[in-house]
Parts: sequence; structure tokens; C-alpha cells
Amino acid sequence: MQNQKLFTLVPGLTHEEIKFLGPLAEDLTDQQIETFANIYSGRRKSPDTILLTALLGFVIAAGVHRFILGQIGMGILYLLTGGLCFIGTIVDLVNYKSMTLAFNEEQAHEAKAMTLSVYS
Repeated sequence: MQNQKLFTLVPGLTHEEIKFLGPLAEDLTDQQIETFANIYSGRRKSPDTILLTALLGFVIAAGVHRFILGQIGMGILYLLTGGLCFIGTIVDLVNYKSMTLAFNEEQAHEAKAMTLSVYS
């Protein structure tokens, strides 16, 4: 029941996110779930956003998606090398879902830690 509340509070969750958010949030109270959902929804990134910004690497500036994912060093490297001569950008286009999922998992764990610190 609590997991369903979480899924309604955070729009646009992917199937993979639901798999790791369910067990992560099962020990939270209703009030904690609301706080967690607010924090997580503000920090998570959509796979569609990462895909679009990676595609922009071919046209405007390579590496924007790396900046969005908090990988500043790789973003600068992609920016200066044209996405490592477009090869890195192509690899990122293939792996955009896994890159986004890894980022969102990290953000979920941080959001849970922040939620628990608020209520302790």
C-alpha cells in the first residue's frame, strides 16, 4: 500500500526505478514517504532527458548529458574532444538508460538518508 502511494507521488517512474524504489521505501511511514517522494522527484532525471541531451551532442555541444548526471569531469572531456570524437557519445546513446538508472539509484539512497535524518 505504501509503495503505491510512492508511485503516485512520483510521476514518470520507469519499470526499473519501481524495482529498486519498492524495497527502499517499504520501511517508511506515510509521512516519510511523502517527504522522500518530494526529495526524490526533485533530484531524479528522466531517461528521455538524458537521451535528448546526448543527441544534442551531435549537433550543438557534446557532454551536456554528463553535466546533467553530475559527471563534471567527463562533461568537460566530452565538450573539449567532441564527445571523444563522437564515439563516446554513441556509446552513451546506447547506454543512456543504465546511466540514468545508476544516477537515480544514487539519488534515491541520498533522498532516503535525508528523509530519515529529518525524522530522527
